[in-house]
Amino acid sequence: MMATELSPAELIAPCGINCGVCLGYLREKNKCCGCRSTGSNKPNHCFTCRIVLCEHLKNTSSGFCYDCIKYPCQRMKQLDKRYRLKYNMSILENLSFIKSSGVQKFADAEKIKWLCPRCGGSICVHRGFCLKCGEK
Repeated sequence: MMATELSPAELIAPCGINCGVCLGYLREKNKCCGCRSTGSNKPNHCFTCRIVLCEHLKNTSSGFCYDCIKYPCQRMKQLDKRYRLKYNMSILENLSFIKSSGVQKFADAEKIKWLCPRCGGSICVHRGFCLKCGEK
């Protein structure tokens, strides 16, 4: 089943991660369709993600974790720590930006932040370089 293409704002996961700069989304083979997509081409850990499946998230009006009564939960704190240490990105800061400025402004800022200066592609958050041209 082919998934419909998501807009840049729809590529922002409930936890604040931008799926548009994820290795799974940017790779050529077995390309992931994004966290919010209904498509079937996702890694197993995306289908079983405790954040996406969280019962509290379903009760939020925004669809983002910052609206949750348990925010930030232990899972969010652990994920934020991992992303800050390994990828120099804070998902809690991402969610704060989304909450204060909106998901579209966040998506616009992310497009600029992760833009490859050489080819115009996207820098991969997990690799730290553009998967198309290798630029850091």
